[in-house]
Amino acid sequence: MKHVIALDVGGTGMKAALVGADGSLLHEARRATGRERGPEAVVESILTFAADLRAYGEEHFGESAVAAGVAVPGIIDADKGIAVYAANLGWRDVPMRQLLGERLGGVPVALGHDVRTGGLAEGRIGAGKGADRFLFIPLGTGIAGAIGIAGAIEEGAHGYAGEIGHIVIRPDGPDCGCGQRGCLETLASASAVSRAWAVASGDPDADAADCAKAVESGDPKAVEVWQNAVDALAAGLVTALTLLDPRTLIIGGGLAEAGETLFTPLRAAVEERVTFQKLPHIVPAALGDTAGCLGAGLLAWDLLSTEVSA
Repeated sequence: MKHVIALDVGGTGMKAALVGADGSLLHEARRATGRERGPEAVVESILTFAADLRAYGEEHFGESAVAAGVAVPGIIDADKGIAVYAANLGWRDVPMRQLLGERLGGVPVALGHDVRTGGLAEGRIGAGKGADRFLFIPLGTGIAGAIGIAGAIEEGAHGYAGEIGHIVIRPDGPDCGCGQRGCLETLASASAVSRAWAVASGDPDADAADCAKAVESGDPKAVEVWQNAVDALAAGLVTALTLLDPRTLIIGGGLAEAGETLFTPLRAAVEERVTFQKLPHIVPAALGDTAGCLGAGLLAWDLLSTEVSA
């Protein structure tokens, strides 16, 4: 059975799959990234995981994978297949495509950015299926974005397109790791909500999920923290839709797990702010934490179809 290897590398864990030509997951596996062992060990873990997946495919499906796709965090050069930099993993200028290709017997390898790869999957086979223009925004430790146009993800001239988390919402706001102040992700990410709720509740271990539960129970302090984040998020989204005019806004990540506790006030806050702009559909992501892995599989199949057409 023809298949590709798909790998999604995160700061703490790796998700992998063998993906059929129809997008079906033929086999799934997970392993720890092991970043505490250093960047070289992480790279070796990725290569070993991929080789083990290749062996599994040979044993169970009668043939080797015909291609591989890998999604990694940080800055990448997709054209050259280089993982340029990842703060969480400590690596610089890793020739990921070359290393994986060599370990996998010379099959073609596609390299993708983790958020854009997840956005590709959400746009094609997830919550944005059928939308010609969409914006995928995961709300996690930070806030990133993927701009979908006609079934592909716009990377920008330098590979930085979609960094909505660094739109400045409040110029006098908190310092951001990027060097600016008041960036969207300092105000509306899951981390930002966790920090604000830990202070408001007096519980240093409280997090965004706890805040959402307190909102649902009517806690006024929690409602204030939550609404502040929603207002900031809505301001950022209106800026994005003014520039990009997407048909669908797909919201994922940890905060989206709050369901309508997030989406009901968020839709209202966006609607209040638009003037001439057309309101997009604002929907939760559909693929959960499998989006990056499914997207890596799509990248691999895309690579094969490009090679055939060339």
